[in-house]
Amino acid sequence: MSETNDFTALVIGGSVGGLAAAHELRAVGAGVAVYERSVGETSARGAGIVMQPEVDALLSRLGRQASSVSVELRERQQLDVHGRPARHGAPQLMTAWDTLYRALREPLSGVCYRLDSTLRRVQVSGHDVTAEFSDGYTARGNFLVGADGIGSATRMLLDSVSRPEYAGYVAWRGLEPESALPSDLLDLLADRFTFFTSSGMQMLCYLVPGADGEREEGSRRVNWVWYTNVAEPDLPRLLTGRSGEHFAHFLPPGELQPEIVEQVARQADVSLPRPFAELVHLSDVFMQPVFDLAPGRMVADHAALIGDAAGTVRPHTASGTSKAFGDAAGLAAALRGWAPNRPLPASELEHWEIRRLDRFLTLSEAGFDLAVRSTLGVGRGDRFFGSE
Repeated sequence: MSETNDFTALVIGGSVGGLAAAHELRAVGAGVAVYERSVGETSARGAGIVMQPEVDALLSRLGRQASSVSVELRERQQLDVHGRPARHGAPQLMTAWDTLYRALREPLSGVCYRLDSTLRRVQVSGHDVTAEFSDGYTARGNFLVGADGIGSATRMLLDSVSRPEYAGYVAWRGLEPESALPSDLLDLLADRFTFFTSSGMQMLCYLVPGADGEREEGSRRVNWVWYTNVAEPDLPRLLTGRSGEHFAHFLPPGELQPEIVEQVARQADVSLPRPFAELVHLSDVFMQPVFDLAPGRMVADHAALIGDAAGTVRPHTASGTSKAFGDAAGLAAALRGWAPNRPLPASELEHWEIRRLDRFLTLSEAGFDLAVRSTLGVGRGDRFFGSE
């Protein structure tokens, strides 16, 4: 990959989208520095990732095959309410957030990657953009990329109007070592994408690499997601952790209050096929509400937004990560050949924005349609986990 330092890019957000941006910008000659708001190493916000072409393409340019960071599935199966499967062949590669993170982070070992860096202010002066962080640290570059997710501080500074809107349902999640599952349950789930749908809910499950990227049988992990309709007034109770802290967009593992753990287990017993209910009981459950964030402008003066910072798509499209990677690749292409002593390539950036917004709308519509089919986030679907 090229690195001639024609300009300097400040990447806000050190998750996989921010790392993808760093790689793409370095490939067009930029010097990069990455700023992540987490105090320690960033933690997985969802765990399972479906391998998509945009991710595969970047890994290939880094000398990695998608299969080297993925678990290969052979079939899809739909369970009925009694747990009986209907199967068909559907080869697919599945990776995990932490596995992909390592694959992107390791080649950037010599790049500035600063933790505990919450963006507070952005200033543009001539050809320079300065980022000021909450601890008083400042960084100066020529272009700033906001890749800091749905709670983007970059977006708030560039566009104080746009706000995420709750979509009407949440994703309960689990990520457990396959070795912790009984053999009959693992036999059902291994090598397959498994799902179940009922009114107001949908559950899916597949295996991903182990905590250190292991792909061999016995060392992988079982990743599952259970979408359920939850009324917005009930959301604050579910997002209040054991410590009393209220979480905005993600309730981490270990924070689910004991009474909610019991409620989740009871609901699984009466709503899910037996294998899926058993899986819920065996897991340390965490939770993410589903939010919609419609995009505004993706480009500002010497700055751009990518990934969820620019706008979210429903998780059923399995495209959140790949959208961020596509945003990053297109942005880097638009900036190719630019030097800070010249005006920004406004036409190229405008065309990038138009193309990516068009892609966003396509994914957004597809995700909404998929949710409606499962009566998720719509009035006619059943609701769950209300206050007792």
